[in-house]
Amino acid sequence: MLRIILPSSIGVLGAALIFAPLSVRSEISFVLDKNKVAIANERMRVTAATYRGEDGKGQPFEMHAGSAVQASSSNPIVQLKDLSAQIGLAEGPATLVANNGRYNMDSNVVMVDGPMRFTTTDGYRIDTRDVAVGLQTKKLASGGPITGQMPLGSFSADRIAADLSTRTVSLTGRARLHIVQGRAR
Repeated sequence: MLRIILPSSIGVLGAALIFAPLSVRSEISFVLDKNKVAIANERMRVTAATYRGEDGKGQPFEMHAGSAVQASSSNPIVQLKDLSAQIGLAEGPATLVANNGRYNMDSNVVMVDGPMRFTTTDGYRIDTRDVAVGLQTKKLASGGPITGQMPLGSFSADRIAADLSTRTVSLTGRARLHIVQGRAR
């Protein structure tokens, strides 16, 4: 009896395996128990984020964040770590580096917490801290002292404010400028 049942059951099983892919169903259903599903502590977490594009003048830029974390959907603040940005200027590339920052999605403002360094290949360097950058207003302001180098010499002040669209920079509070003679040539 087994000589008849075993070979015929193998034949039925083989036929089922051959025709199974032909009867594919488009829906798969499952039920999750809300008490047994893991819940994330953050609404959004991104590691090694990169954003590339071109500004209004066609200059390529690239921004990096080692990590970006949004605590909840009700909180519009995204905590940023290990920030860097590069932009291709006519004079050569420029680089901005900072350790920590926050991006407010409601106001479109990036706040750099702590030190920040901006350098260009044509000899400009700016070191400051606690900077706010309005992405829509294109205005920048520091909350701490600033020091810098340029091909003509060096400068320092208590604060810096800049309008990036008009390329206007204002140094306030104990502003100092040291010009090295002969570098202007």
